[in-house]
Amino acid sequence: MGWGHPTHLRSGLVTIGHSLPVGWGVGLRRRFASYDSDTMSKPKSTRNALSTKTRAGAAALLNQTLAELFDLYSQCKQAHWNVRGPRFYSLHLLFDQLAQAALEPIDDVAERITALGGVALGTVRHAAGASGLKEIDASGDDAYVMLLAERFGALGNRTREAVDALAKLEDAGSADLLTEVSRALDKALWMLEAHEKAK
Repeated sequence: MGWGHPTHLRSGLVTIGHSLPVGWGVGLRRRFASYDSDTMSKPKSTRNALSTKTRAGAAALLNQTLAELFDLYSQCKQAHWNVRGPRFYSLHLLFDQLAQAALEPIDDVAERITALGGVALGTVRHAAGASGLKEIDASGDDAYVMLLAERFGALGNRTREAVDALAKLEDAGSADLLTEVSRALDKALWMLEAHEKAK
């Protein structure tokens, strides 16, 4: 699935490609969004011993996750409000629980960004502009289960890619945080797949 943003330089924008480790996969560089150079390329000074390059790259990776967690939360609520069908009640409750699961790590992710000297980009507009998750468009219980399973699976996989990139950047703290996020996403995916009808 695409991430929605090219990684070439634009007027007033800078990508995180220069902050990722030398030799890291081109595919990963292409997947992460561009951010405003004033807020993302120069982290605020801090007594944190991580290098400026590491903190800039980590903040950008974390901001991508932040945007997609917000997007995933809103998609779960969309399903929660609009689900119809014979399994309405159980799925109505499940989708609300999954929305809370997507929402729960957001504060920790945002605060990690600011602890690194970055700026947490957490408005709805930022999330909509940076998220690479496909828009949810469905009706009926089975369709919502399938589409949310796809999105939780996609974000879980992307989060693991971010963990690998953070390890290359030698930011163990951020890698540990996103490892925990990936476990929560995997658990939510398991719950959704358990509700899918046998093919």
